[in-house]
Amino acid sequence: MSSPLKPGTSNAYNITALSLACEVNDILRDIGPRWKMQVLHNIAAGTKQFSSLKQAFPSLSDQILGKRLSELVDDGLIHKIVMQEKVPKRIHYFTSDKGLELLKIIDELHKWGLKWQ
Repeated sequence: MSSPLKPGTSNAYNITALSLACEVNDILRDIGPRWKMQVLHNIAAGTKQFSSLKQAFPSLSDQILGKRLSELVDDGLIHKIVMQEKVPKRIHYFTSDKGLELLKIIDELHKWGLKWQ
């Protein structure tokens, strides 16, 4: 989420109620932030560096791209590898098995959306 929830608010209550009703709501909230799945998809397709991702998404700010990359690493959907031999250090991102499995599901969801939209 973009900002911490204030305890006792209706939004905090609703998120808790949805979470208790069905775990899928938590999953959708975790994968749903803007740009997150697009960044994951591009990394899986071969875009491995920050600068390449910036070229793929020119309207995406550095701050949000960095945040999404951190979230994807924290979620275990991508791996971050720092290349030590270069100055400045280069960072490469690779899709994990968990990320590849999620992308299969996202692809099926995409096909479903195309069929029914």
